[in-house]
Amino acid sequence: MTDQPDAPSAPQLYLITPVGAEPSAFAPMLAEILERFDVACIRIPGAGDETALGRMADTVRDVAHAHDVMVVIDDHIPLAQRHGLDGVHLTGGPKQVRYARKELGADAIVGAHCGASRHDGMTAAEAGADYVSFGPAGDSALGTGEPVPADLFAWWSEMIEVPVVAEGALDAALIGKLAPITDFFALGPEIWSEDDPVTALSMLWR
Repeated sequence: MTDQPDAPSAPQLYLITPVGAEPSAFAPMLAEILERFDVACIRIPGAGDETALGRMADTVRDVAHAHDVMVVIDDHIPLAQRHGLDGVHLTGGPKQVRYARKELGADAIVGAHCGASRHDGMTAAEAGADYVSFGPAGDSALGTGEPVPADLFAWWSEMIEVPVVAEGALDAALIGKLAPITDFFALGPEIWSEDDPVTALSMLWR
């Protein structure tokens, strides 16, 4: 999930799958999204028992890899290994970055959610994270619920080479505001609550 050095590029879409979805019912919708949108990476939330997560992991992996899209899962390093996923997204900040890298290898994706903490973000980057996510970008129950200031994204994009992801309560206005200073936008809850998630995504991501 890294851009070519010195190559200006637009932010990319990072999709978060719905919690508790039935894999067989979700697969066609995911396939439609991947056919209509250029998705850089898909993240599976870590909620639920491992059997259900394993089924979702297999389904998402099969659909995503058929479209050359990478898949990560929240925190579950052994599950990522067993199900052939591309890496993990660590929800607890930088604490397990080095461990995840050691377990998964140099080619795996290791990302870290760092809330609104510049320090945690820098620590994760120094530990070898492939990307750092900050959020919530808008009003949300994610983290402390306090929106991450745009100044953090601006500072990060100017000072740090490791890509940055914005997530949490994103809307079209926020995406427009943060687009010049963000590498990836993580969208999921914003669309799955709608009657037509594909249309909802098209309204946010044009």
